[in-house]
Formats: sequence, C-alpha cells, structure tokens
Amino acid sequence: MARALYIHWPFCARKCPYCDFNSHVRANVEQEQWRDALLSDLAFEAGQAGGGELESIFFGGGTPSLMPPATVAALIDAAAQHWSFAENIEITLEANPSSVESARFADLASAGVNRVSLGLQALDDAALRDLGRLHDVAEGLAALTVAQRHFARVSFDLIYARPGQDCAAWEAELARALSFGTGHLSLYQLTIEPGTRYASDVRDGRLVPLAEDPSADLFALTRAMTGAAGLPAYEISNHARPGEQSRHNLAYWRYADYAGIGPGAHGRRAGLATLRHKKPENFLAAIARQGHGLAEATPLSPSDQVIEALLMGLRLAEGVDLAALGRRFGFAPEALIDPAKLVLHRKLGLVRSQGSRLIVTDAGMPLLDGLLGDLVAAGLVAA
Repeated sequence: MARALYIHWPFCARKCPYCDFNSHVRANVEQEQWRDALLSDLAFEAGQAGGGELESIFFGGGTPSLMPPATVAALIDAAAQHWSFAENIEITLEANPSSVESARFADLASAGVNRVSLGLQALDDAALRDLGRLHDVAEGLAALTVAQRHFARVSFDLIYARPGQDCAAWEAELARALSFGTGHLSLYQLTIEPGTRYASDVRDGRLVPLAEDPSADLFALTRAMTGAAGLPAYEISNHARPGEQSRHNLAYWRYADYAGIGPGAHGRRAGLATLRHKKPENFLAAIARQGHGLAEATPLSPSDQVIEALLMGLRLAEGVDLAALGRRFGFAPEALIDPAKLVLHRKLGLVRSQGSRLIVTDAGMPLLDGLLGDLVAAGLVAA
C-alpha cells in the first residue's frame, strides 16, 4: 500500500545547464490534456497500489509551479478519492521564483498545498546567471516572502561549491540564507552530471569545477553553520529544524512504498520498481493507448530491495537499522556488506554502529558515494 505519492510535471521555461532531471521546454502545453492524462495515470496507479493512508504528496519536476492551480487541486482531490489522507498529510510543490506570483501561491494554498520548496539556487546575481536561472536575487527573495505568507512550511534550495567559490563567500551567502527563518534548507554541492550542458562545458574547458579539497571545506562549513543555527543535517544535503524534515523525502530514504505518476516518474510498490514513459509525447501516447503511462514494472528480489534500502538509508543521519531490514525482506543485509571494509571504515571513523543501526559519521558523509560503493559493491562481489 502506498504511503507517499509523487506527481511529475515535466515542463520548464528553460533547461538549466546543470540539470539532469526529466525536464523539457515546450512552446505550448495543452493544459486540459495534461490534467486528464495525469488523472488517468493516477487512477491506474492507485488501483495497482491498493488503498491505505497517504502521508505525503509531492509535486516535482520540471517546474510544477507552472501547473494551473486548478490542475493541482484536481489531482489532490482525486488522490483523496483513491486513498485516505493522514491527518497531518504533507503536500509539497516545487516552485521557481520566476514562475511565482501572489495569486498563484494563494490559489495553490487553497488547492491544498501546505509546503513549498523554492528553487532559489543562489543569493548572488552573477551566480544565478551562470546557473542559467531566469530570476535574480530580488525576484527570488520576493517569491520567498510570498511563500512564507501563504504556507506554514517553506524550504528553499541553494547550490554551493560553484566554480571559484571560497569559504568566505559561501559563509556570507549561507548566513544570509539562514537569516530568512525557514525551517528547512536543501543545500547541494554542484555536481557535473553526464549529458548536461555543464558536462560539455567541462569537457571543452569552458568550465572548471571546484576541486575536491575546497569542496570538502565548504561541506564542513555548511554542516557547522546549519547545526549552530538549529537546522542540523538529517540527510547529506538536507537540513531542518526538529519536526520540519520533509516527510515525503524521508519516505524515499527509509525505503517506503510510494506511487510515482507523470513522465519519467519512478515508484515502488509491493516489490516492484515502476517507471513511467519519460518523454512527454511518449507519455501522452501511452495514456491514449493503454490508459496509463507505465513503461516498466520490474520485480525486485529481496537482495535488490535491501541493496536499494542500504544505498538510500545510509544517506540519513539516523542511518539504517540492519535488523529491521532483515525482518522486513527476509534477507540479512550483512550478507551484502563487505565485513573487512566495514571494519576498516569503522577504524577510520567513517561509519559507526549504534545497536543494530549502521550510521555514516560526519567524517564519512563527504565521502559518501565512494564509501557506499566500497561497502555495498564490495559486499556484492564477495557474496
């Protein structure tokens, strides 16, 4: 039974050079057609997932703030017909400042959205231009003010470890971000993803990424400042006051089932990994042909699910309860972890155990990708 619902809106006004998400720029979007398509996809997935209580809904993208509020309302209302809602259900919508106006946020709040995640990305106009953003700092902060007026819970994103950025510049920018009083911040180190324009720029010498050591210094500074401000990291890139954590994203990282609808959306239900058609036109064609956008539903073995649960859960400050995973999937997670590597990384202070929990330490978090590959991939080879 699904406990979380993800709805993907694939359209953006512009493709950012660092973005590898499933986002597309189209001159025209037939809004009524897309509303009906998403409602059909939702009805199908709800029928497959079964009933139960829904704890969160997340509108991601793309740029969901480009969706008509009436479409958002229709999808929330439809979800309420398919599932019961938890009393404190979290309904999040991602928004870009350049697609925000007061009336739109007011209408989204009336539709049922109670949490907004705002893509500010930087508090520096030159950096915003380099990142390909359509807004400037003044427009971003105006959107933040509007969001805080209409929603009790507001988060925003910043990208750091940008080319040439030093500790003094990031310290000033982050201090300003913390002064706005939101209960949640998503702070991402700039990553050069394959297939993006930035990847081409790096290959051709037009962009020089920040080196590893300065990036590690910025990571440590970020953790120190957010912790001191009462927003400690609860996931490698996400920081929140107690009780302000994103419940929807926690569902992913704790490996709960969730329904995913819309172009390119992933989902997990009853041991199946689901995937929707990615290209918007192919998604619409699938809706017309079969009444839903599902492209793949791949069975996952218990060991597959444990691997995914480990890779997701070790991102969290709370770590992973190995005993609980074993009971849940009937497969001992320890069989997938290289014991020699585990002993080594414990000695190095990169991981620790707390009862049956395996936890990546603050020292290990900057090395997380390599650490996970070392522990889990090595365990797979050994197994």
